[in-house]
Amino acid sequence: MTINVVTLFPEVFEAPLRTSILGRAAERGLVRYRVVQLREYTHDRHKTVDDTPYGGGAGMVLKPEPFFEAVEDLRAGPPIVLLSARGRAFTHRDAVRFSVGKELTLLCGHYKDVDQRVADGLGAEEVSLGDFVLSGGEPAALCVLDAVVRLVPGALGDHESAATDSHYDGLLAAPSYTRPPSYRGMDVPAVLLSGDHEQIARWREAEAERLTRERRPDLWEKLDG
Repeated sequence: MTINVVTLFPEVFEAPLRTSILGRAAERGLVRYRVVQLREYTHDRHKTVDDTPYGGGAGMVLKPEPFFEAVEDLRAGPPIVLLSARGRAFTHRDAVRFSVGKELTLLCGHYKDVDQRVADGLGAEEVSLGDFVLSGGEPAALCVLDAVVRLVPGALGDHESAATDSHYDGLLAAPSYTRPPSYRGMDVPAVLLSGDHEQIARWREAEAERLTRERRPDLWEKLDG
């Protein structure tokens, strides 16, 4: 799989893409990362990537030309994703969908906004991590990268680890515990120490349902419906 990232700050990605699961996936030849500097696709001596918004208003808007030229230079096909606070929410289903593809291109915005013609003209999906605003698309792109790469076959040493994560089956995951069995008056639930795998499975299922109902009623309604 090839993952392309178009950004004003390539250095943000240097350490994360060499570390842990993201780094090991690249070392194993499962994923290839291509991180390109948006300013390399400008044609003035100041390497200008932004301009004032039409219609007035505060802030600067990233120009369309560098994004189009970067994507064309990469010969990137779909899916192309523009990280944007205006986008729809990124979900586990998106991560699964992207992970089974051959290529993924992430476009990182910055400053006030990105010219809308970037999303429209490149057929990019506008995706957000939630109802908040980041200073740029880079942190969001790293989250998407991590969520996708860990699902690429072979990236995780144990596929069951991903299969029991929150959101894998639409539910939040049950709580996890490890040694010691008792710490500062807090005990591990007895069922987890029982060795009865059937009872443990039932406990985990019940806890997953309870937590989803309490903390994410929106997810529970989708399942219940």
